[in-house]
Amino acid sequence: MLDIYMPMMKSAAIISAGRLGLFEALANGPLELSLLAEKIHSSPQGTATLADFLVAVGYLEKQGEFFTNAASTQRWFTSVGQVDYTPGLLWTQEAWSMMGTLSDAVRSGAPEQTLWDTMVEKPHLGQLFASYMGAFALDLGPDLLKHVPVAPRHLRLLDLGGSHGLHSIRFCQRYSHLSAVIVDLPSALMETGSTIEKLQLSDRIRMSPGNLLDHDWGRGLDLVFYLSVAHNHTAEENRLVIQRIGESLNPGGLLVIHEYLAETQLSQFHAAFRLTLLLETGTQIYRHEDYSNWLTTAGFTSVSRIDLDPREKGSLILARR
Repeated sequence: MLDIYMPMMKSAAIISAGRLGLFEALANGPLELSLLAEKIHSSPQGTATLADFLVAVGYLEKQGEFFTNAASTQRWFTSVGQVDYTPGLLWTQEAWSMMGTLSDAVRSGAPEQTLWDTMVEKPHLGQLFASYMGAFALDLGPDLLKHVPVAPRHLRLLDLGGSHGLHSIRFCQRYSHLSAVIVDLPSALMETGSTIEKLQLSDRIRMSPGNLLDHDWGRGLDLVFYLSVAHNHTAEENRLVIQRIGESLNPGGLLVIHEYLAETQLSQFHAAFRLTLLLETGTQIYRHEDYSNWLTTAGFTSVSRIDLDPREKGSLILARR
């Protein structure tokens, strides 16, 4: 029972702190209880009960009568930290109710309704999910810039499933000769256009709404991003997409895949992610050997793998045509 009760309460407390803005309220320094309660528009008793629990599980610290963020909380859940994953907390609040149908997905082997179909019915979920993926993109971005070589001859970038547009934006900002097209479902692109316009990149980055499985994205490409997308598709769909990417790339073109790779011995994180996919999309994670086979069949001649640090960030596969 403790294995059920304690993780549930920890998740509930962290999500509630994100929804109430408690971590952000402490971003600029310690606060005494009454002022903290006032800033998050909550009762002193309720704030104290929540804050004391967050101290007990290591997300807050208490200095006399003052509460302050723990170092990791400040780093990952405030606007002054390295990356603000608060959108992930807000997304988890929405995803929580979906977990109640996990046993049904286990029985049938697939969800009654995929996450993408649910987003069509509830467009706000697409916007919230894109914000969560945007936070992850900010975290992943430096790794991509470090490991993805962009040559002067690489002029055209295709960002498949690029939703928030942050990867395209980051690379176009770094490489002035690069232009990009982002392909994703309309529900995932709701805020992307305004972000691109705000950064004055509308002349170099455009959106092309559609389902990448049957979308015409053209040819003559130099660089293709297929980042955190393959796990949302079946093995056959990935084989076909990679084949189409190969046919679309210019000689010397580069395909960059980011994924969580299935190993013989799954870690807790990878096993949990695979269970999440069963519930949300009915798909799975694949082995490095699967990607190598798809890429070789599609005519890619050079395939390399880069495992990111920490391992929960996943892996990059770089393939040249």
